Amino acid sequence: MMMRTLLAFVAVGVLLAQNPQRPQPGQLAPRTPPGQPAPAETQTPGENSDLKITSTTTVVVAPTTVLDKHGDYVDGLQPSDFTLYDNGKAQKIDADVSFEPISLVLAVQASYSLNDILPKIQKIGNEVDDLIVGAGGEMAVVAFDHRVQTLQPFTDDGAKVSAALKRLSTGGSSHRMIDAVEESVRMLKRRPSGHRRIILLISEKRDSGSEARLRETLTQAELQAIAIYAIDISHLAVLATGQAMPPRPDPIPAAAQHVPGGGAATPTTMDQLHNTGNFIPMFVEIFKGVKSIFIDDHADVFTRYTGGKEFSFLSQKSLERAVSALGQEIHHQYLLSYKPNNLAEGGFHEIRVDVNRPGLEIRTRPGYWKAPEPTVQQ
Repeated sequence: MMMRTLLAFVAVGVLLAQNPQRPQPGQLAPRTPPGQPAPAETQTPGENSDLKITSTTTVVVAPTTVLDKHGDYVDGLQPSDFTLYDNGKAQKIDADVSFEPISLVLAVQASYSLNDILPKIQKIGNEVDDLIVGAGGEMAVVAFDHRVQTLQPFTDDGAKVSAALKRLSTGGSSHRMIDAVEESVRMLKRRPSGHRRIILLISEKRDSGSEARLRETLTQAELQAIAIYAIDISHLAVLATGQAMPPRPDPIPAAAQHVPGGGAATPTTMDQLHNTGNFIPMFVEIFKGVKSIFIDDHADVFTRYTGGKEFSFLSQKSLERAVSALGQEIHHQYLLSYKPNNLAEGGFHEIRVDVNRPGLEIRTRPGYWKAPEPTVQQ
């Protein structure tokens, strides 16, 4: 009798070890953040069975901005007004989330070349908190030069954010943007599941000295459904030197441009293709790890491929206007979510969103990368 009782306890212990996070009766299962695989549990046939089979469901979030012909934001649209395509296949839009509290990491470059610029950035803590983060949100502050430092962990206290910005001081000559984004992604990954996750970069366009790789960092940002925005200070840095402002370089290398079959890659065709906004080939080459690809504008890559946007400024007033414009952009977006019905397709999944009203401009993230399914050897 004692032996049978002991065996019964051992069997119960094994079942609990196999399912340590199973909710207790009356307890809700934890919600999974958008863009991450969500466990879907299905009970096996049979009465009083505690064994469960776990599968995964991928949810993709496509922040979408809609503008009219005057450039004004269009509000009041319903999910039924949108049609969303993933690799050309129509998808069922599960939800348009009208409001989610924001978790934002403000990542500021603090290299020595920006000695005259940091005082301007130190004054915008309240504007970022009020105009972008808003009610119910939270913000953290990260500074980066040759180091990446967290000046303020996540807080909903705007005064603490302003105090952290006042502690900004210039350091080394490098500016490890990719490393700063990687750390920001790591911080946001731990935030509440119902929060919208955003990184705001205030930095020069190009990374200098990072150890992290662009491809892996961009992948992690996409997996966590993080949108990256940038306020570019390279123009201000040029202005501070008294030099003439050079033309903005083309961030898309010639090797990444797509030329129609039979066409020649001439400067004219490259220019024409660039004007159409065809930057998806570059995205594909980044994820394929093409060694010859040259990235001249890392901020542009981060913003374009996560559904964010890039701004610029020349003065204190224009910096404040950029923060205000960014807040308008974020708070007028439709957050369209869906479960792709074509996940068996590996590689780049292009996203396209249409609205059933004529004359509107629609902007959304260009797509996402999904690794090909592993080949099973027979």
